[in-house]
Amino acid sequence: MEESRVKKSLLNARVNLIFYVLILLISFFSRKIFLNCLGADFVGLTGTLMSLLNFLNLAELGISTAIGYVLYKPIFEHDETRINEIISVLGYMYRWIGRIIIAAGVALSCFLPVIFPSTGFSYGIIYFAYYSFLASSLIGYFANYRQTLLGADQRNYVVAFYFQTASIIKIICQMLSAWYTGSYYLWIGIELFFGIIYSFILNWKINQVYPWLKSNVALGKELFKKYPEVTKYTKQLFMHRLGSFFQFQVTPFLVYAFVSLQMAAYFGNYSTIVEKLHLLVNNLLGSTEAGVGNLIAEGNAGKIRKVFSELFSLRMLIAGTVCFPLYQLLEPFITLWLGAGYILPREIMLLLVIRLFITITRGVVDQFLYGYGLFWDVSCGKRDQHFRGDHRRLFMGIARRFAGGHLQPDTYCGHMEAFHAV
Repeated sequence: MEESRVKKSLLNARVNLIFYVLILLISFFSRKIFLNCLGADFVGLTGTLMSLLNFLNLAELGISTAIGYVLYKPIFEHDETRINEIISVLGYMYRWIGRIIIAAGVALSCFLPVIFPSTGFSYGIIYFAYYSFLASSLIGYFANYRQTLLGADQRNYVVAFYFQTASIIKIICQMLSAWYTGSYYLWIGIELFFGIIYSFILNWKINQVYPWLKSNVALGKELFKKYPEVTKYTKQLFMHRLGSFFQFQVTPFLVYAFVSLQMAAYFGNYSTIVEKLHLLVNNLLGSTEAGVGNLIAEGNAGKIRKVFSELFSLRMLIAGTVCFPLYQLLEPFITLWLGAGYILPREIMLLLVIRLFITITRGVVDQFLYGYGLFWDVSCGKRDQHFRGDHRRLFMGIARRFAGGHLQPDTYCGHMEAFHAV
């Protein structure tokens, strides 16, 4: 089992890294072409619209993460019946969420003239972009929900291969469209078209990998009460989702609201570089997430402690190696890439680098919290008060790491005992 887990993690990392390099190279060329041919205002508009739609996606509540946790044990035990039941429950829940997002999306569209009163674009373009992006996001709820099983089963390389291939072809088509036609409608239409194509290919591949997977939305409705832990974890995860949304998705909208669409595009240039670096680290180390869940399902406490310590130390090393050069080289790179006119105040860059460091280093803690299903730290029950002391011991140990010390064995073991207590 250990060999299979390591093999899958390495395969995920290898596929992710290959596509990361390809996407990275094409993204810098494509963004420059989009800024030159379509304008900074249009790039800012699309980014702001996507931020608005990400707000609607809060309706997902963290269900996919909860389902992924519930799937770890049946996958480890090769229980195909339970897997089918859980995926059917996911399909039923996602169907309802999709309907809610449709209703909320239509309601939000009524306020677009208020949100974008004077952008220089016709409302035809704004509404076409809005509903195209909305349709693309809805595909995940009505057609692509089964990909959650691939993630829980350490087969994210399947998703990465088809999604990133479609993304590369899509970006190339959008670059050609922007360069030769400068058409906003064609650029947006390509975005929607490839979302549909990717959905068909992904579901075809899922049927190949799991020929026994027969999800049934109607059956999911009947089985909903059989898996109360899904609802419980979803309620607990919502606050985590909300925090993540405000941390990463609200910023472009706030930049537009208080400054301009052009400045939102300028900030997006910085964000693109920081996000690409985070994606690099996530592609290398994020592939271990399902492996951590599988390791926890195996129940070997000594091995769990060893893996946690190794992953945490590795992330601290990588975070420092990535963030220091980023702080020194980000401004010269922006100048070389786009020009000195796109430089933002240095304080903004410093905050982005600090956020990146924190995001990278906390990744392994998140993996183990999700692997153990410890999502209820945001509630106020008696059990939370009992666990708070153990949580404090964990983060005191992490604080020592930040200060250059070491995570003491008793601190670490106290945390793992808290994991097992749940």
